[in-house]
Formats: sequence, structure tokens, C-alpha cells
Amino acid sequence: MVAPTPIRRVLASLGILPSRAVRRSRAAEKSVSLPQGSPHRERGFTLIELVIVMTIISLLAAIAVPMYVQSVRNAREAVLKEDLRTLRSAIDSYTVDKQKAPQSLEDLVQAGYLKSMPVDPFTHRSDTWVPAQDDTLMSLDQTDSGINDVHSGAPGAAGDGTSYSSW
Repeated sequence: MVAPTPIRRVLASLGILPSRAVRRSRAAEKSVSLPQGSPHRERGFTLIELVIVMTIISLLAAIAVPMYVQSVRNAREAVLKEDLRTLRSAIDSYTVDKQKAPQSLEDLVQAGYLKSMPVDPFTHRSDTWVPAQDDTLMSLDQTDSGINDVHSGAPGAAGDGTSYSSW
């Protein structure tokens, strides 16, 4: 055992270090073993603690899941708008450069205006785009009509209430 020094006595009197009597009682507590059937023996969490934790987790999940689903939907809508903008820009560029409208969306890829057809974020396919053909000519130099617009082939409605096929 360590000899009590004046510093240890002061620290023990201030409550920072335990006194000898406290150290002895703690050592005695450690040496006493509780019987197997004792109600004071700690075993783990009680049922009520587990129920409370599960309730908190389920409440947090009930709040987070709808927010996650909405953010995924918003991201897909943003990708769809950008893909439509890219396709329409490629159609316009093709029409101005070739002085005729493309007859199919594949003409845009073959002529090099698109690397490949974009994948619709809702249908997960690249062949569901719906081209719109019109007999009107975009400029005086245009010799042949063809595709002048494109829409999504995805079913369903957007967050603002409009259908994806009308975009």
C-alpha cells in the first residue's frame, strides 16, 4: 500500500482521491459476489427500455423514409427534364445543320449529335421516348419535315400534377 503523503491527504480531504476507508469498502464490495438468483444482478436491458428504443427508431424512420422517397423523385424529375432538353437541342441542331428534321431519334445518334440515347429515369429504358412529328417546317431552308419534339414515355404524374408524357 502507498504511504499517505501530505498531497494525498489533501486530495482525499477534498474528495478528489478516496480515503483509505473508502478504498477498503470498495475492495470489500468487489470481493462480495451476489448469488445466482439475486434480483440485484445486472443482466442487460429491460423490456421497457427496448420498447422505448424501438419506438424512437420507428418514429425517426417514419419521418425519414417519405423525405427520402420525395428527394429521389425530385432527382429523377430533374434528370428527365435535362434529358428532354438535351434531346430537343439535338433535334434543333440536326434540323438546322442538315436542313431537314430527323426521321427517327436514332438519326441523332448516327449523325453524332448524341453519343447514345439517354435512359429515361422512370422507365429505365432508352427506347421509351415518344417523338412528335409535325408537317411544319422550322425554317425556310428546311426541305423535309420530321421529328420536331420528344416526350417521355413514362406513366404517372409529376410532383406538380402534370403527366410525364406531357413534358
